[in-house]
Amino acid sequence: MSRKPWDLAFSAEPEEVAALRRVMRLHLGLWGLHEVTDGAQLCVSELVSNVITHVGNGTPATLAVSMNGTYLRIEVHDPDTRALPTLMAADSDSEGGRGMALVDALADRWGVQLRPDRKVTWCELATGLTSPTGHVEGPSVARAQAFLDLYAASKRPCGSSLGRLSTAVAEEAVIDVIADFLHWLRAHGCDVDEVLDRAQMHFEAELSGNEL
Repeated sequence: MSRKPWDLAFSAEPEEVAALRRVMRLHLGLWGLHEVTDGAQLCVSELVSNVITHVGNGTPATLAVSMNGTYLRIEVHDPDTRALPTLMAADSDSEGGRGMALVDALADRWGVQLRPDRKVTWCELATGLTSPTGHVEGPSVARAQAFLDLYAASKRPCGSSLGRLSTAVAEEAVIDVIADFLHWLRAHGCDVDEVLDRAQMHFEAELSGNEL
């Protein structure tokens, strides 16, 4: 899957926070990164709120999102290189100082980069991806991978290596597996179309559940 970097200019105002959270959820849904969506949305809220509070309401800023290896990287750019975010130990009576503490708790790492015309406050969240363009190793994916490895091994000549399948080879193996199962269903008098419809419904229900 291609996960191309994207950015969005915005005005740092409280009204923009909800819209930025929705944009983040939409993009991460398209990227298949449902498991980090809630944490990413909270990080966006805190990073933007930090700009509003410490740089100023209405400050022109930019949200930039990309992949750094298997980590999701979230950046908020603003023009003030003096107001640096700090990690404060906010007690229960404190009204401020909680933003970066929450980012620190949610993200695997975060920091600030100073550039000639702006500063970049960033954080990164682990995604569970096997590679930057790979998939998230959920239980269903892991079971399918294990089955495909066994299936492919059964078709290899004796003594050949059992390395992990490439995506292209694995796709062909999936097609072969589905075809073999269709033959099995037909041989046992099952309604092939009904089984395929039920499998599609089950797949779509799981996807919907992951997006909630």
